[in-house]
Amino acid sequence: MHIVNRVKGIITNPKQEWLTISDETQSMNSVISTYVVPLAIIGALAAFVGYGFVGKNVVLFRMSGIAWGINMAVVHFIAVIITVIVSTFIVDMLATSFGSEKNLNRSAQLVAYSYTPSLIGAFLTVIPALAILGSLFGLYGIYLWYIGLGPIKNTPEDKKATYLIVSIIVLFVVFFIISAIISSIMFAILGLGMYGAMSGTIHFS
Repeated sequence: MHIVNRVKGIITNPKQEWLTISDETQSMNSVISTYVVPLAIIGALAAFVGYGFVGKNVVLFRMSGIAWGINMAVVHFIAVIITVIVSTFIVDMLATSFGSEKNLNRSAQLVAYSYTPSLIGAFLTVIPALAILGSLFGLYGIYLWYIGLGPIKNTPEDKKATYLIVSIIVLFVVFFIISAIISSIMFAILGLGMYGAMSGTIHFS
């Protein structure tokens, strides 16, 4: 599997790509290390550049400077990896409740490859003002997830919608919680905050 070809395939021709993926034998570790990690690293680098050198105004303060760049990069990378791992376990745990195949490796494929639009959208954080646009890319991942349920998890047609809704809710909740926890830790380490700041990292309007 070539990562560029996989990204192109899952984005432009998902039905065929899911069939290709269903014929592959991949472990959860392999999916994460060879696909999720490289894309998460690029997204983290984009966040570092965007918030470290470009910056963004947020209400009464400005997110800008090396400390902010480090914070956003670390939060993005760790949150993505942990979210994919935790979501994989939960999605697999729920599989039998929706008549689907319980297979951790298959669940990892479903979660990771459906997450592709969000991983690609994160590249836009190189210009923080465009980050919200990048996050909208993730909506396409919902469609990818839906059509991937059949070939990857053998989910019956009448169970797909419910399984999808529950799975997506899980992913969003996990990502939100993980991001909040990591952000709090990083804020404490780097001395960042809305009103307390390191010199040169927050500039009030």
